Amino acid sequence: MPARPQAGPGRAAGPLVGLRVVEFESIGPGPHCAMLLADLGAEVVRIGREGGNGWPNPIMDRGRASVEVDIRSDEGRAFALETCDLADVVIEGMRPGVMERLGLGPEVMLARNPRLIYGRMTGWGQEGPLARVAGHDINYIALAGALAPMGRPGEPAPVPLNLVGDFGGGSMFLAFGIMAALWERERSGLGQVIDAAIVDGVSSMMTMFSGLSPRGFSLDRAGNQLGGAAPYYRSYLCADGREITVGAIEPRFYAELLERIGAPADMREGQDDRATWADRSGRLAALFLTRTAAEWQDLLEGTDVCFAPVVPLAQVAEHPHMVARGTHVEHDGLVQPVPAPRFSRTPGSIQPTREGREAIAAWRDQGRDHG
Repeated sequence: MPARPQAGPGRAAGPLVGLRVVEFESIGPGPHCAMLLADLGAEVVRIGREGGNGWPNPIMDRGRASVEVDIRSDEGRAFALETCDLADVVIEGMRPGVMERLGLGPEVMLARNPRLIYGRMTGWGQEGPLARVAGHDINYIALAGALAPMGRPGEPAPVPLNLVGDFGGGSMFLAFGIMAALWERERSGLGQVIDAAIVDGVSSMMTMFSGLSPRGFSLDRAGNQLGGAAPYYRSYLCADGREITVGAIEPRFYAELLERIGAPADMREGQDDRATWADRSGRLAALFLTRTAAEWQDLLEGTDVCFAPVVPLAQVAEHPHMVARGTHVEHDGLVQPVPAPRFSRTPGSIQPTREGREAIAAWRDQGRDHG
């Protein structure tokens, strides 16, 4: 049987070269997980529908070979099944039961391709009373306990970007599950189904707080050290309306911060006295308002006070640290982040967009590698 293609000129690069992934088009965490795999060398074929998913994204959708297929039709269903027969991994983000109704559920696919890793991305999970109910990131992180500590006392919790749920508890856990299942397949020769639920992933992410709370770590908004209540771990407004952040949790870093900004001597004692946090935060807020963000950056960046400016997304690629690391590149006329994480021997690369049927035809020509 022909060997899987290896990295080379004009081909994918990364530790996942040769891995075949079929992505059934969805939104949010499913596409992001597929992007992560493609960035590290996997061959990703997206089976989409006419009109797309409603959220076209030239960066998160990068590195795919795409094909439009009506999987509700007999012809489209057969095409999808035959394609997944050749794949190592399937990613789908439908509500529970939808893929089964279409005849594309894991029971059918694994019977045809026993080595298949079938990744299912949902918010509530495949089981439970809410499993088939609509929801979004904010609902999942609320139920998992991540939203309650955020914000100020007496005010509604702020609406965070959908990083914590969709991507932190969603796509990252799905990608981790896929890698774990592939590792296990090396021993058993068998695939399996991954139930990647955002409520599960976020609950796992909350283990730091679950473990520290019984030991006195406060999740109360007025006393949460990592939630903005502490004067040494929060953002501050500057004279020009821009913001900066300090994260001087350790006493020596906090002492250096106060010394460098010229804070009153009485603020250097009792760092963890929560009764004084509100007053200290107010005094530091007034002090930071006396200079622009650029002036504070000149004074504090590169020191051990744990400092960073609050940078708008459009300016991130211009920061000297990001430039030095080469964190962004221009690709297809867009500035976008490079593949992460980085590998010493097999670095990933942004793959070109390809035509889906051509990629599938190449899979058929190569045959399925049973390892």
